[in-house]
Amino acid sequence: MLEHPALLALCLLAPKEGFLLLMISWNLLLLAFVLGIGGTFQYGLQVSIINPPAEHIKSFISEIWLERYSFPLSDKGVTLLWSSIVSIYSIGGLLGSMYAGYFSIRFGRKKAMLFVNIPALLGAALMGFSKVFGSFEMILLGRFFSGICAGLGLNIHVMYVGECAPKKLRGVTAITASTAIAIGKSVGFAIGLEEILGAKALWPVLMGVSAIPALIQMVTLPFFPDSPRYLLIDKKDKEGCVKAMKQLWGDNDHVAEIDDMIAEQEIINGEKAKSVLDLFRDQSVRWQLITVFLVCCCLQLIGTNAVYFYAYDIFIKAGIPFSQVRYVSLGTGITEVITTILCGFLIERAGRKPLLWTSYVTMTLALGLLTATLSLQERSYWIPYCSVVLIFIFIMSFGIGPAGVSCPLPTEIFIQSYRPAAYVFSGGLSWIQLFIIGLVFPFIVDGLGTYCFIFFLLYCLFMAIFVFLVMPETKGKTMLQIREDFNRLNYRGKKKLIDPEKSGHMVNTTRL
Repeated sequence: MLEHPALLALCLLAPKEGFLLLMISWNLLLLAFVLGIGGTFQYGLQVSIINPPAEHIKSFISEIWLERYSFPLSDKGVTLLWSSIVSIYSIGGLLGSMYAGYFSIRFGRKKAMLFVNIPALLGAALMGFSKVFGSFEMILLGRFFSGICAGLGLNIHVMYVGECAPKKLRGVTAITASTAIAIGKSVGFAIGLEEILGAKALWPVLMGVSAIPALIQMVTLPFFPDSPRYLLIDKKDKEGCVKAMKQLWGDNDHVAEIDDMIAEQEIINGEKAKSVLDLFRDQSVRWQLITVFLVCCCLQLIGTNAVYFYAYDIFIKAGIPFSQVRYVSLGTGITEVITTILCGFLIERAGRKPLLWTSYVTMTLALGLLTATLSLQERSYWIPYCSVVLIFIFIMSFGIGPAGVSCPLPTEIFIQSYRPAAYVFSGGLSWIQLFIIGLVFPFIVDGLGTYCFIFFLLYCLFMAIFVFLVMPETKGKTMLQIREDFNRLNYRGKKKLIDPEKSGHMVNTTRL
């Protein structure tokens, strides 16, 4: 039943966490698979499958334009339309992420996740049949719908799977979302090979393949319950919560988890779900917001796109034949899959904080050395090989640290009423950054060349210091314990304590 390779590998690499997950319930494993294939997997797939058919789609645009208007489209016109096809995905993603909070609150995590598949199927159909109808506009519109799917799916999937896991498995379960992204990228690289679906005649099939995971999720997800935390805290359905727990975790004693949810419900005290504006206004979540912004929203500033940008030339200069470079690129995707699985092995043992700051330190060193080796590329035959090794070290550090840890973090550091708004904030800023860096990065490369890594190096160094000195550890703690840790930062010498005699009302005290 372990159809998801990440889950199988988890049991092999992390026997303690993996087999604890097995002992709890097969259904939790299957839910992680179902959410993954229709959630963050779609994002990873769309990121990678757009590159292999690029030249075929450009030729298609030129042919359709000539056929319609009887004069050829200039190279600049083709480039403009192609750039629009690529960038409109981010605009759709931003729109989807802005509505993820509304759908998850209004309809629940499960129904919201099912809704994600509608834009996925629309996008796949439009792109898949674009050649039949002779319309490049269908590709543009299909990419927009695929972006909406990714924007919704990234936020709702991570929130849903994080809320479905017990405290001891919260991190390792949420990381399956990151693993699904990496697997989606690798699958996209693989099926984009010319021997599979990358041939000129098959590019519409490649662009429409995202319909398959969407259909699988639409058929299978209805058999699973909604998030236990959503059912109890938001819907006040204790019976439904207990039933969902038993289905996902088995018939064991879950009193401690239920008590934790009830305590969180009492703190919320019937308040409605907060808006993004409330995140900025409320002092009690200020440092949670700063942490999510730096760790989750700014992933684009780590420099992964910059590293992948130079990877192709580095592989060529290292002596890898031109025809084989695409297979090495596939290897980088597989490396990311392996390292996110390794993060699942480590996150409940080492903790979130050590994984993050050590990964940021390693990436800082890798980017610094990569800047040096790229500048000295022509000096000696062995230097390009050093660059190749540094690329793989960087990718491994990214997968073990930020790529994996950023998934459970918003679920852990925000209580239920703030969580949807936190995901909207995080997702929205991530898509804006992706769009801006996509536009600005080519100019940065033209201006700075290989020294463009210095900007990303400084960010990674700053993050290593921030995580080591400021960010609280969340491993093995309840939501309220994590909240209390952040209150020490939010109130600067004051802290908020829960008065057990006053049913969740907050009492300000000063520390002696």
